[in-house]
Amino acid sequence: MSRLVIVSNRVVVPEPGKPPPPGGLAVAVHAALKDREGLWFGWSGRVDDGPNVEPVVAVRDKITYVVTDLSTADYQEYYNGFANRVLWPILHYRVDLAEFNRSDLTGYLRVNGLFADQLAKLLEPDDIIWVHDYHLIPLARELRQRGFNNPIGFFLHIPCPPPDLLFTIPRQEQSLGVLSHYDLVGFQTENDRANYGRYLAMSKATVSRDGLAYSVDGRVTRIGAFPVGIETREYAGLAVEAEDSPFAHEVRDSLSGRKLFLGVDRLDYSKGIIHRLEAFGHFLENEPEWSNRVTLLQITPKSREEIPEYHDMSRAVNELVGGLNGRLGEAAWTPVRYINRSYSRPALAGIFRQSAAALVTPLRDGMNLVAKEFVAAQNPDDPGVLILSQFAGAAAELDAALIVNPHETEGMAAAMKQALEMPLDERRDRHALMYASIEKYNIDWWAETFLAKLADTRRSFLIGQLRSLFN
Repeated sequence: MSRLVIVSNRVVVPEPGKPPPPGGLAVAVHAALKDREGLWFGWSGRVDDGPNVEPVVAVRDKITYVVTDLSTADYQEYYNGFANRVLWPILHYRVDLAEFNRSDLTGYLRVNGLFADQLAKLLEPDDIIWVHDYHLIPLARELRQRGFNNPIGFFLHIPCPPPDLLFTIPRQEQSLGVLSHYDLVGFQTENDRANYGRYLAMSKATVSRDGLAYSVDGRVTRIGAFPVGIETREYAGLAVEAEDSPFAHEVRDSLSGRKLFLGVDRLDYSKGIIHRLEAFGHFLENEPEWSNRVTLLQITPKSREEIPEYHDMSRAVNELVGGLNGRLGEAAWTPVRYINRSYSRPALAGIFRQSAAALVTPLRDGMNLVAKEFVAAQNPDDPGVLILSQFAGAAAELDAALIVNPHETEGMAAAMKQALEMPLDERRDRHALMYASIEKYNIDWWAETFLAKLADTRRSFLIGQLRSLFN
């Protein structure tokens, strides 16, 4: 079996005796590398302006981790700049928040070239390369320019908007356009895949009959939808164990019999946190019988605080939470508990399991694995209710949730009331349908399906090359 080389922006090397790194990407990568030799390459998360920065190599459980530092200029231009102030907002349908300057694009391309230079020292002729996310879109082109003809796949973990928005990316042919150097490009949903297909067609690519292969400058790229899953059974077992943990008991006791609504999101304008809080306030004001009977716990680790939009959002959320609690709270009851820190996977699983409802209501999201983790964590005999935004990728699979439009405050509030008053039989039926879906299309299915399609795509490419030699 060929070695699998995973490349992502950020790589956290596991430390012996410490919990595994959090995050869906880490789980996904380990699923892809299960039972095979693998290498995982990316940024260490550190900034170092030294003259001779060399990659650091570590081996953990048969996986070779290779991480490299970035200079201050690289970090500011590649990461804070073009990746997170141009690509992130536009790919999340927020063209109004994009801020472009030429030096950031230069830095973005430079770091992709730097990664390619360092990978070139590590790659072997029969390696399969799988690149992840918007930070590294140009990486395949950089590797091709260095003479590598390995099979290379790419997966976009965030949304892909319609072509009209994609064409607003400044110099998009140097970033999004160079996805054509990959053999296979994967998206979270059919809608995302179709949007990128239309972008390619409008960019004068030649389209195959099935609409899944595109020829650009003599290279053929296939595109497809591969919804990311979770370790469903493992997470369900984790939740059962966590239910009786001291932490879970502490949270449960603190509620004093009140119902728990739960939101778990990184602090980001795409997550719809302000809309959710406003809807919760509307619910309490219009359903006074639920006053002092339900609490919203919003767990929101901060991120990208160097970027002004995130700093402004943090202030706005704090002000909104303070206003809601001051206006609606009582001496012995705080309607909203707002926490700016992260929790371990077992701790979150324990909170999920005791929640009456999870509010997963992003304005736009690639998949949102929190929705799937909530479903997996539930007690099937007495499950909580998933309130899910129609704009989360997970909505395409979890249609037995209460699907809401996060821009519609009254509709969100009505869903909260419906969740609290939903009969047990209905809750069980909805949960059973969603659990069956996430059990079938789990993280192993995702990795195996993508890699099988990548191998098939590459095989077709090689057969086409051989045919051209004899025609």
